[in-house]
Amino acid sequence: MTRRLSYSSMSRPAQSSPYTIGIEEEYFITHRETRDTCQTMPAPLAQACGAARGPFERELLQSQIEAVTPPCEDMAQAQALLTGYRARLNALASEQGFAILAAGAHPKAIWSRQRPTDAARYRAVMRELQMLGQRNMVCGMHVHVAVPDADARVALMARATPFLPLFLALSTSSPFWQGRKTGLMGYRLASYDELPRTGLPEFFDSSADYEAYIDSMVAAGAIKNASYVWWAIRPSLRYPTLELRIADSCTRVEDAIAIAALYRALVRKLVRDETLNANLGSASRAIAVENKWRAQRYGLRGSFINERRRKALSMKESLEDLIDLVGEDAEALGCLNEALSARAIVERGASADSQLAIFDAARKSGASKTQALDAVVDWLLDATSGAIAREDRAAPTAARRDFADPSRSGAQQACA
Repeated sequence: MTRRLSYSSMSRPAQSSPYTIGIEEEYFITHRETRDTCQTMPAPLAQACGAARGPFERELLQSQIEAVTPPCEDMAQAQALLTGYRARLNALASEQGFAILAAGAHPKAIWSRQRPTDAARYRAVMRELQMLGQRNMVCGMHVHVAVPDADARVALMARATPFLPLFLALSTSSPFWQGRKTGLMGYRLASYDELPRTGLPEFFDSSADYEAYIDSMVAAGAIKNASYVWWAIRPSLRYPTLELRIADSCTRVEDAIAIAALYRALVRKLVRDETLNANLGSASRAIAVENKWRAQRYGLRGSFINERRRKALSMKESLEDLIDLVGEDAEALGCLNEALSARAIVERGASADSQLAIFDAARKSGASKTQALDAVVDWLLDATSGAIAREDRAAPTAARRDFADPSRSGAQQACA
C-alpha cells in the first residue's frame, strides 16, 4: 500500500538546494470599468517594464505584462515575491483605472482589437506570424527549475512529458474566448498551438540530436535561436533550467505555487531515478498528446490514460500517483506542504470551474450574457489580487460540479 502523504510541520526549506526555482507569470491588463483589456499599455506599467533589472517585462501584445521572480531556494520566497509583484502591478495600473488579471484567456477580450508591443523581437515575431501573432491573446505560467547539466535537460524534457497534462489540468483557467464559452476548460493551448514549434516536444535521441535540430533551424534562418522554440517544456536558452510552459496563468497565487512545487519535486525525482520514463517511444508520446487534449477539454473533471496500468485514472487518482512518486523529493526540497496543496485544487476545482460557475449562476439569475461575463471578470480581478478572503476563494456551490468523468461517456465514442 502506498503511503498517503500529509502536511508536516517538519517540511522545512532545504539548505542550499541545487534545484532552485523561478516562476514567470503573464497577466492581462484590464480596465476596471469596461472589464476589457487595454489597447495601449498604461504609462506606469510601461515605465516599470523599462526599469533596469526589474521583475516586469513586456509581452507580444500591449495588453499583456509578465512578472519574473529571481531564482528561489524555497517556495515561501517565491509566493511572497509573486504576491508582492501582483500588488505592485495593481497599484501602478490603478493610477489609470486598470488592474491585472491572471487567466489563460481573457473572458471578454477580442483579439482583433489588440496592438503589438513595439520592440525589435516582437516586430520580428509579428512579421513571421502575421494574424496568428495578433490572435496570441493568451497568458501562461512558466516554471524554471535549475538543472546545471545541459546534456541532462534534453533527456529530462522527454521523461517529464507524460506528466505535463496533469499540470495543465490543475492550472486550467481559460474556458472563455472572444466573449463566449468554448466548451473547453483550457482553451489557451488550442489557440497557442496555432503557432509553429508549440505543443509537446519531440523525443530526441540525445542532447547532440537536439542541438543538431536547433543548429539546422538557425542555419536555415527559420529561427534566431532556441528561445523561438515554444514547446510545453524546453531547455531554457537564457537560464540553466528546464522550463515548464504548459500551464495556464493561475488566477490564485497559491495554485501557481502548488503546481510549481510539484514540478520542482518531479525534476529532482527524474534526476535521481534515471530509470523513470527511460526509453519512451512513440506510443508514450501519442498517449501524452491524447492526455493533453483531455486536460484541455475536461480539466479536472476528466481522466488520463495511464500507460503503465493500461486504464483511465481520474484526476484525483493521477494527482495522488504523482504525490506518491515525488513526495520524498518534495520533502527533501522543503516544499511538501506546497505540493500537497494541489489536492485543494482538485477538491474545489480550478479557476475554469469557478469562472463557469459564476457565469452560469449569473445567467440563471436573469443576467445578460455581458453582465455574466462582467461578473466573471470581477471575480478574476479580485482573486488575482488576493482581495477575496481565503475561505471564500472556492467557487460558489454551483462550481462543485459532478466530477464524474464525462470523457467516459458514450458521446465521445460516437465521435470515434
